[in-house]
Amino acid sequence: MEETPRLTFPAFFSTTLSRFGDRDAMALVGKKPITYREMDGRIQATTAFLEQLGVKPGDKVAILSTNQPNWGVVYYAVTFMGAVVVPLLPEFLPVEISALLEHSETRVIFVSEGLQSKLVGITTDFLQEVVRIEDFSVVRSYEGWPAYHEEAKPAREYNVDEDALAAIIYTSGTTGTPKGVMLTHKNICFTAIKGHEIQPIKETDRFLSILPLSHTYENTLGLVLPMYRGACVYYLGKPPTPALLLPALLEVKPTTMLTVPMIIEKIFRSKVLPALTEKKVVGLLYKIPPVRKALHRMAGKKLMQTFGGELAFFGVGGAKLNKTVERFLIEANFPYAVGYGLTECAPLLAGFNPRNPRLQSTGPACIGVELKIVKTDNLSAEGEIWAKGPNIMKGYYKEPQLTSEIMTPDGWLKTGDLGAFDTEHNLYIKGRVKSMIVRSNGENVYPEDIESVINNFRHVVESLVVEKKGKLIALVHFNQEEIELRYQHMKSDVSNFVDQKIEELRMELQEYVNARVNKFSQVQLIVAQPDPFQKTATQKIKRFMYT
Repeated sequence: MEETPRLTFPAFFSTTLSRFGDRDAMALVGKKPITYREMDGRIQATTAFLEQLGVKPGDKVAILSTNQPNWGVVYYAVTFMGAVVVPLLPEFLPVEISALLEHSETRVIFVSEGLQSKLVGITTDFLQEVVRIEDFSVVRSYEGWPAYHEEAKPAREYNVDEDALAAIIYTSGTTGTPKGVMLTHKNICFTAIKGHEIQPIKETDRFLSILPLSHTYENTLGLVLPMYRGACVYYLGKPPTPALLLPALLEVKPTTMLTVPMIIEKIFRSKVLPALTEKKVVGLLYKIPPVRKALHRMAGKKLMQTFGGELAFFGVGGAKLNKTVERFLIEANFPYAVGYGLTECAPLLAGFNPRNPRLQSTGPACIGVELKIVKTDNLSAEGEIWAKGPNIMKGYYKEPQLTSEIMTPDGWLKTGDLGAFDTEHNLYIKGRVKSMIVRSNGENVYPEDIESVINNFRHVVESLVVEKKGKLIALVHFNQEEIELRYQHMKSDVSNFVDQKIEELRMELQEYVNARVNKFSQVQLIVAQPDPFQKTATQKIKRFMYT
């Protein structure tokens, strides 16, 4: 049995270096990977560079960058020396970046070339240096112009404790103002081990990273976990557009990918479902369960080839997966898996692997993590999910009041999610406590359940159900381009026809939804949402902006 190293990044990396030093560690797609031994040289040189910049244990160093190998190099160099990394989401606005740099007391920031313009004019009481992450050239400095040297070694040795602060992650959540989640080395390393227990990772595995590394989900399970097991990670270097992603899948042939529901749901609705239903005869046969399952198996084989043909783990997290899409994945024998967690939990709390799918469940709690349901009344089966374990954050940075509101004195974290267990201890998520709607008759309505029904309707991209003046209203974003393409041959004035068609769909959708939900969840009004909803890094709609 393997001995688990101390729960710190340096200890993890040291073990991997001794076992898999000559294995590939990371690469940009189309480029030659660097080995773990070469990565070690880069980390040491970067640590020496940070010393020149005056960074000391406990100092804050931010990363504002697209995914690339040097992202991980900087992340490890900072944390190996006991400093604290502050990953910033690329979509943050300059005003947000400025506020977070000030709040975190960041001294140095590494920025990718394409995002450098976001830092123009930003000054704080603490920021001393701005460094371009691609080549470690100093862009702005207030204390001389130190230079990065490839062969440099750190001037001192560092001993990092398991409970030392490793990262401050600023969430861009569904409820408003970002909060700085303080995660320790133990929090993140423990969670990486849990990921390996759910889906064993080997040194021969190839990860293709498409979610932002500044989000805890990709950071822990797509950066720290593969490093812990000696696997290789490939980066696109740019946002994962279809034109970039499809050839990358064929080149890398990934065995492991981490995604959010929106990605696979979009593929299902735009590619898979039309191919199965556009022909009238096939569409009628598709409604027969045995035929549907056979068609799904055929579609699953094609989908596997699209993803390179060697995929063994397609992790879906960050939001709830649509039931219809999940049923397709099960019947297609596609190797998907679902996990549940929060940034505050580094982030994993529960999950299952592709060999043991559970429709609409997140699976059981990770070993070593406690989950319990705290009910607000005795009538409902569900209640708020509370969590406890070595992966629970230290708290919110500089926010003791907010921390005390979400964490109990004996260490339980109130997740803010509603859920229930089945008899086999599998967890089912109902929605967010704050988004639950209590009707005037006392009935609880979960908008996510209604939205799941709406999103299965043709031409619907996404939706949001809110309550206004006692009525349930659905804001629905229809796919106007899809409607234009479908009907452009029928009308010369396509624009006006599309508006007319959306009005028809709006009325038809209300009947469709209300026939499929209970009487307390019936929608009184459908409102067409012309633009896509504003979303978080894991593509969850920012509800606070619309309620």
